[in-house]
Amino acid sequence: MKARVHVMLKSGVLDPQGEAIRHALGSLGFGGVDGVRQGKVIELDLAETDADAARARVGEMCEKLLANTVIESYSVEIA
Repeated sequence: MKARVHVMLKSGVLDPQGEAIRHALGSLGFGGVDGVRQGKVIELDLAETDADAARARVGEMCEKLLANTVIESYSVEIA
């Protein structure tokens, strides 16, 4: 079973990397981009076969390691 975790900075948290991307896009001629928020995607290959159990386990992983829940939010996709 595969899991995909999307981690993003929470709204209101400064995103200097996103701002650098927005600025670079403008420099390259890609106008009209008013904002960029960058994040990360983490893919996991799991031995678990039950989707609900996998989602719960990945949620624990996010809370303990994969996301800094003070400044980041996350979502989990199970496939």
